[in-house]
Parts: sequence; structure tokens; C-alpha cells
Amino acid sequence: MTEAAPGPSPAPHPRPLRIGNASGFYGDRFDAMREMLTGGPLDVLTGDYLAELTMLILGRDRLKNPAGGYARTFLRQLEECLGLAHEKGVRIVANAGGLNPAGLADAVRELALRLGIPARVAHVEGDDLTARHPKSLAAHAYLGGEGIATCLREGADIVVTGRVTDAALVTGPAAAHFGWAPGGGPPARAQSSVGEYDRLAGAVVAGHVLECGTQATGGNYAFFAEYDPERLHHPGFPVAEIHEDGTSVITKHDGTGGVVDLGTVTAQLLYETSGARYAGPDVTARLDTVRLTQEGPDRVRIDGVRGEAPPPTLKVGLNRLGGFRNEVVFVLTGLDIEKKAALVRAQLETALMAAKSRPADVRWDLARTDHPDAPTEETASALLRLVVRDPDQNAVGRTLSGAAVELALGSYPGFHVLAPPGKGAPYGVFEDVYVPHGDVDHMAVLHDGHRIHVMPAHDTRVLEPLEEPPLPEPLPEAQEPPGPTRRAPLGLVAGARSGDKGGNANVGVWARTDDAWRWLAHTLTTDRFREHLPETADLTVVRHVLPNLRALNFVVEGVLGEGVAAQHRFDPQAKALGEWLRSRHLDIPEVLL
Repeated sequence: MTEAAPGPSPAPHPRPLRIGNASGFYGDRFDAMREMLTGGPLDVLTGDYLAELTMLILGRDRLKNPAGGYARTFLRQLEECLGLAHEKGVRIVANAGGLNPAGLADAVRELALRLGIPARVAHVEGDDLTARHPKSLAAHAYLGGEGIATCLREGADIVVTGRVTDAALVTGPAAAHFGWAPGGGPPARAQSSVGEYDRLAGAVVAGHVLECGTQATGGNYAFFAEYDPERLHHPGFPVAEIHEDGTSVITKHDGTGGVVDLGTVTAQLLYETSGARYAGPDVTARLDTVRLTQEGPDRVRIDGVRGEAPPPTLKVGLNRLGGFRNEVVFVLTGLDIEKKAALVRAQLETALMAAKSRPADVRWDLARTDHPDAPTEETASALLRLVVRDPDQNAVGRTLSGAAVELALGSYPGFHVLAPPGKGAPYGVFEDVYVPHGDVDHMAVLHDGHRIHVMPAHDTRVLEPLEEPPLPEPLPEAQEPPGPTRRAPLGLVAGARSGDKGGNANVGVWARTDDAWRWLAHTLTTDRFREHLPETADLTVVRHVLPNLRALNFVVEGVLGEGVAAQHRFDPQAKALGEWLRSRHLDIPEVLL
């Protein structure tokens, strides 16, 4: 019998793609780009420079200089590191283009020419919708990663973008490297058993872990006190090893500071998310399917991620000037703090009412930082903070400063302020709207000027509410008759990380053992959450359950007012909201302590 001729050998799987991050925000560690290029092997180095507040800052920058509007720090970093990246064959992808990606791309080309380093520089545009929103200082759609992928497929060494999703800095390079088709489709060279959106969803999750730099390697970590302080003194930036099936390993360069473990990765996964579905322009990642495994020292594997079609609309961030803001902080020392606060407040309110232009918004907050029988004047003092806002700068400037200063010799005993009020400064307002994918002209602009239109996702899906997953069985000690409990801070058994999304905040809370998770899931209800954080008592709070991560994610609507730039509360980005929650005391089963 004649044997059949062997068929063609299957195409070899591409090697994993090693992607590092060198910036989590505009102002991050300047030396990080050099550290990442010299610290170990990389294929792609990303930088995330944009946030809601950054877009407002860059918008004001461009008002002064139409040629500006991008992150100038990136250019200075490249001046030191472009030759190093070229020598090592590392491609660079960054959203440092801000409001002017074409301008930044030109500046990078000029830099490369001056340094004598060959570099093919491309950029992505189409996110700028400011012309459609004339009342906004900046209006930008959050684009996906396909424009970045197109530039890389066409040979770009450096890709700069305007507003893209943070995860797009990773999904774009991954799609280009592995040959993923646009919209999560299978690779062109071979069919795959992995679901069509699962690969992209896995890359989105890896991108979300990388996007905030050292927050994934021990920075801002709830349980930092358990580590050697020297280890966290200078944490290294994170690296993701992306595989063709969308799984990844989060790690860092050998010998760098920081730590990568289940806790640090969980904390970053919960940061600035709003539920089990993490929607983006390319794919909706299901955070409730994420599995984490400690693969080795400073190596955490991410797998199991499932993806769904993206929603039919793109988020557009609108930044506008909301008016002018000013503040004054009165120091109240010693006895009768409440009465001192009432006196100066009544005096200021009377003066402001009599003024020709009383500020439209007046807010008072008393922080009882004082202690009885205090050993220092500072610890004997409380702070009364007055914040005013108005469209008219005079209303928050001369009106406030005159009223406050005139009280200097005629108010409460010990009257003084931390600083006299100034002229008042402009503040910004952020809001988001949504537009269909087709309303945005997503464009990859190559190093030779050739322009390639990026088609929107081939399939979309309206997101429907998910049913809450079943809770684990409660601790036997929590059932009747109850076991012994101790009044103690929540943070002894749970970690937390919080952040801002426009006017909302999220607080992700996770447990590190199965028993602690069983207790946490049943104990920390939305009512209990509001009880422990009284600022949220009258706000809408939505709880999302993520059993795979042993986590609860609380979204607090409206707690940040009109966004970070509006400086609505003491902690305007809700960075420490989770730590406040961890400090609150409740009855915890002793078996967990």
C-alpha cells in the first residue's frame, strides 16, 4: 500500500511577545525608559502618559502654543534612549501624543534626524472630536489598538497616539505580532481553538495590569508593610509576556526592586474598573473569568480570560473649563473647636452675602485633626476648609480674600490660615458621552505619510446586565450560634485599591484566603459599605462580585462631583478611599485574625 504523502507542516507558533511599561502617568519616573531598556530583554516598550486631568492640562497648553499639546517629557526621554532602543531592536508605543500626535511624530522625526538614528515614526489619529463639541477644551474618543497594530505591521519603530484606551498600548502590539485579525478574529495563517475575542481580552487584561506602571510591582500596595522596605524603595516597572492564545505572565526585569505576586496583580486588576465587564473599542473582557496563578518568584500567570464583542459605541471624554476656584483653610487650635468653626463660618457667610458677587458654590469641611492635651500646637489643631467656585474669577478672588483677611483681628481666638486666598484658579470639568464607532475616522499615518483607514470592529454587542454569581457558603463561625469575633480594622483581612472614573469612584476589595473571602462576600454589603464610609451614604453604590479574584468591586456614583479637575473633595481622585475603608473597624471572626 502506498503511503499518503505528508501534508505541509503547521506553521510554528510565534514566540511570546515581551512588552514592558515605562510610564503610568505624565510625570512618572523619568529614568524608567532607560531602566527598562537596559534592565532586560524586551520586544516593545510602552508608555501611558494620559489621564482625564492630563487631557485638560494639555488642552490649556495648546491654547498657549498651537504646536504643543503633547507630553514633552517623552521627547526628553527619547533623546537619551532612542539610540539604545534602536540598538536593542525595541519598538516604542506611547500615547504621549495627547492632543497633537502628528506634532509629536514630527518632533520625534526631527530628533532622530539630529541624532543620526534611523527610526520609522508613525502615529495614530482620529480621536479628536473637539470640533463637534465647541464648548469643550478637548473632546477625544477612546480608540482601540488596531491603529497601533497597523502602524507596526507596516514597519514602524515608534508609534505615538492621541487618546486610546490604556490597554490598546498592549493589544495593538500583540495583534501585530501574532497576526490577530481586526476585531478579535482568528489569525490569518491558521484557525485557533481559542474563542475569537478571548485572545484580545487576555491582552486587554495584561494591558490593564501594565498601564499604571509600578502599581503592578508593589507600588501603592495595601499590604506593603509585609515586605522588606528596601524591596519597595525603588520598584521596577512591569513586563508582560504575551502568548499567542492571549494568556500572559506578569513579571519584571531580574534584579529590579518591587514584587509581583497574586496580591499586587489583583490590586491593579481592580483599579479603576466598574464591574465584571471591562468594555473597550476592540473587545469586552470578562474580569469575572480571570484566573491568576503564582508561577514562580515575581511571575504571575493570567489565563482563562473570556472576551465578548465590544459595545456599539465609543467613549468620548469631554474636558471643559468649569469656572474659577479658590480656597482658604482656617486653623482652629485648642478648645471649643466646633464653636470656633461656627463663628468664623457665620462671619464669612455674612460677608459673602453682602458682597456684590457672592460665589455660586460655597463648601465648608471641618477636619478634626486635633487631639486633646496635645504635645504640639499642630496636633492640637483642626482644619476648617472653605472652597468656593464661580464662573467669575472676581467672585472667588477679591471677594473671598477681602472677606477672609478682614476677619484677622475680629474672629475666634488663635485666628490664622494656612495661606491667604489668591486670585482664584481655573478648574476643569470632565464628562463622557458616547458615539457610534463609525463616527470616528480612526487613521494610521505611516512614516512615509501614507494614511490607512482603520475599520471599526466587525461585530458589536449591547452590554446587558450580568447576573450576580452565587456567593460562597458563609463561614460556619458566621452562622448561628456565632463564633467569637473581635472588633478590628477591615484591612487586617482584606486589601483594597481605589481610583476615579470621571465623577465616580471605584473601590476594589479582595481577600487573600478562601475563608476570608467567604466572610467578606457575606459581610461587606452595599449597606455596610455606606455605613463605614459616611460620605457615600446618600449616593448610589453598586457592588460587583468577582469570585475568581476573591474580590468585591464597589462603584460609588457621583462622589467626585464633576471629576478630578473640579477638586470636589479632599481626595479628588479617590486614591485613598480604599485605605479609609480598610481602616474602619467591624466585628471580624477571630479565626480570620
